[in-house]
Amino acid sequence: MTPEAGDRVRVERAGVTDEGVVMPSSDDERFVLKLEGGYNVGVDRADAEVEVLDRGVYDVGGDDTDTGARSEIDFDEDLPEIALISTGGTIASTVDYRTGAVTAQFDAEDVLRAVPDLAGRANYTGRVVANILSENMEPPIWQDLAAAVREEIEAGADGVVVMHGTDTMQYSAAALSFVLDTPVPVVFTGSQRSADRPSSDNVVNAVCAVEAAKSDCAEVLVCMHADETDDGCALHRGTRVRKNHTSRRDAFETVGGEPLGHVAYDPDGVSVDLRDDADYETRPEERPETVPAAPDLESEVELLKFTPGMDPAALDYLEEKAGVVIEGTGLGHVHTDLIPRVAELVDDGTTVVMTSQCLAGRVCDRVYDTGRDLLSAGVVEAGDTLPGTTLVKLMWALANRDDAAAVEETMQTDLEGELTEESQPWR
Repeated sequence: MTPEAGDRVRVERAGVTDEGVVMPSSDDERFVLKLEGGYNVGVDRADAEVEVLDRGVYDVGGDDTDTGARSEIDFDEDLPEIALISTGGTIASTVDYRTGAVTAQFDAEDVLRAVPDLAGRANYTGRVVANILSENMEPPIWQDLAAAVREEIEAGADGVVVMHGTDTMQYSAAALSFVLDTPVPVVFTGSQRSADRPSSDNVVNAVCAVEAAKSDCAEVLVCMHADETDDGCALHRGTRVRKNHTSRRDAFETVGGEPLGHVAYDPDGVSVDLRDDADYETRPEERPETVPAAPDLESEVELLKFTPGMDPAALDYLEEKAGVVIEGTGLGHVHTDLIPRVAELVDDGTTVVMTSQCLAGRVCDRVYDTGRDLLSAGVVEAGDTLPGTTLVKLMWALANRDDAAAVEETMQTDLEGELTEESQPWR
């Protein structure tokens, strides 16, 4: 029999035998075989003996996208309701056996098929807000995501899990932290390694995120591997988290402090442990019918990283921007030649906020002459708020405050745990 897409087959070639599922190919001379371990291999039909074991064991149907559609599975009144929202990314992916591509276009049932360990932990609803690589995330999608989260909570969800690409997850988590006053946990999670790799972290992260979404911590959180083992995940506050490694499974860290808690992943059970000394919002005794939200964002804001020898003309691009966040050196400095240009931006109505390129600590422009000159130019200090979080916070402040003075006060006020009163030793 000639193998077709979706068939389970046994392939013998060059003394090697493999079994797997045939995926579609546009080349009649070759096909792609998905092995039992999840990896894909290409097979030359002419060089292989193929035995069809089962016909059509995998659906090879359509690839229609229904962004925004909501699905749900059978309800168990003894379980909490968790909304699963996908924006794309590695964790929210499954193989489309029609095209052979990895796609994030799936509903709640597909999530349970991809991560069977989620079954029995909650009642699930599922929806796709976007199907993008996380580097393509942008403020309008943050607003769509916030609206979807708000709708799910107002529809009765006891918690929300957002499946998101890891590269810009910290920005999206910060955005929802400022936009929504959530009465339930909103937990971002992702995967550093795809499901077809033996070292994938998707199952542990997804299960831990669902358990975190059932906890008492009514904040926006990021739930990712706590270390290189599969022992559990750390729960990071959405405004204090940063991805600090390109590929490690424990890439995310809470900067300037400790995670709010951990989720232990064990064959005998999964448990959430929130720190007793952590200051976090808890579920209200009486849940509001509507979720307070301030969804407006000013998109004309840029993040500029100062480097030695930077041409002052680099700031010309920022002339029409409503806000600029500068990653300065150390305590928050730039070359003295740039200060007059910064002053011009402020005089023209641009809010300029200073952060530091250092991973921890706070800016203080009162120590050296350069810093004092920057303050005189009208620069606003961001304390120890992370640069990426400062970018998102400034977008929010410019859209929700009436004047420059109110924006400056907001940037120097802790709203969602992003700005600590005093920096503590880290590590």
